[in-house]
Amino acid sequence: MQEFFNDYIQDLETYIMFRIKEEVGRITLELTSKNRAPIMLSMGAPTQMPPKFALDTLKDAIDKEGMHTYSTPKGEKYFREACAYRMKERFGVELNPDTEIFSLIGSKEGIANFIRGIINPSTKEEEKDIILIPDPGYASYKEMIKVSGGLAYPVPLTPENNFMPDLEEVFERFVSEGFNPKKVKALLINYPNNPLGATATREYLESVVKFCKNHNILLISDAAYADIYFKDELKPLSILEIEGAKDIAVEFYSLSKPYAMTGWRAGWICGNKEAVQFFGKLKSTIDSGIFKCIQEACAKIMTSDEGDKYIAESNRILKEKQEIFVNGLKELGWKDFFVPDATFYLWIPIPPRYKTSVEFTDDLMHKSGVVAVPGNAFGKYGEGFCRISIVCSKEQLKEAIERMKTDGFYFM
Repeated sequence: MQEFFNDYIQDLETYIMFRIKEEVGRITLELTSKNRAPIMLSMGAPTQMPPKFALDTLKDAIDKEGMHTYSTPKGEKYFREACAYRMKERFGVELNPDTEIFSLIGSKEGIANFIRGIINPSTKEEEKDIILIPDPGYASYKEMIKVSGGLAYPVPLTPENNFMPDLEEVFERFVSEGFNPKKVKALLINYPNNPLGATATREYLESVVKFCKNHNILLISDAAYADIYFKDELKPLSILEIEGAKDIAVEFYSLSKPYAMTGWRAGWICGNKEAVQFFGKLKSTIDSGIFKCIQEACAKIMTSDEGDKYIAESNRILKEKQEIFVNGLKELGWKDFFVPDATFYLWIPIPPRYKTSVEFTDDLMHKSGVVAVPGNAFGKYGEGFCRISIVCSKEQLKEAIERMKTDGFYFM
């Protein structure tokens, strides 16, 4: 069957989380038999129930007439108006719901299709359009670009540059390596970042907008984690808060992370009117929009006090979980590592006795049943680290630390 599939998909890698899940399934019985049933610190998704207010609204909507017919790729007007309300209340950003907002079946789908829409596909390396992506960064970015017939170029996010690299320096290196600057279509940023949890300052985002304008490239902001933060004075920003950003930027949002609705598949793109409208043309050939009952429940939760309270309480609990695991790691010898003010991730160096991040996470999983993600899954600058997710219960986090102590997983 291979010959029937196009060249872009031939060497496409299966998403890292699916590969990990498959391996965990294979060894679960063996681990359970030795009192090491898997503890999933690999999951990049909340585990609690969504807000009751949203669930009740969804249940009521199911019985309404007209809710089970086609929606529209653009999204029902009430959904787009709720997105605009949310952007105004949360970030102070004014958006026209009719021209600057478009619904998504989750932000992952939206980003993948946006990339597809801006790349002119080619199988010849020298002819490929290029998108600059964060490294370490969300594992799917590179594959989304590859399957669209483009090329991903890594922008290094490291402790040395405080996870906010000088983009002009990156561009100079890019050109010095022989790449054609005219082939760069976009810069993709992700703050707060997966897998790092790192955020960006207003000053840095201003420099990002300036960079994209100077080089005439699109700015794509993935803001899936913008509502997961632990200090009010350090609330993550929208790129659209930056003066002039609407001239060259679009931003992607998801309801998955703030409201624990990962299975609902709902989000939106917003920003530059022309970019949003071109994207809409593509989407109209692909899907018929989000299930209208889900749109109604999402619209209500985004415009409610219940939604704000839910996010605040979820973040309070996540901070407690973060403290539990950080303190546990320190007891195990991890003394100097980055503790983020956002997301439910920890990005920790692997013990020096291990040669690679895969070697460490494989050993941790097979000996202790503690499942983490190797850093190299997020790019070449991720080697030497691993990603820990703190979404499971406090009891499981404590159990993971105890297993690591018992099984000798000290930082040495």
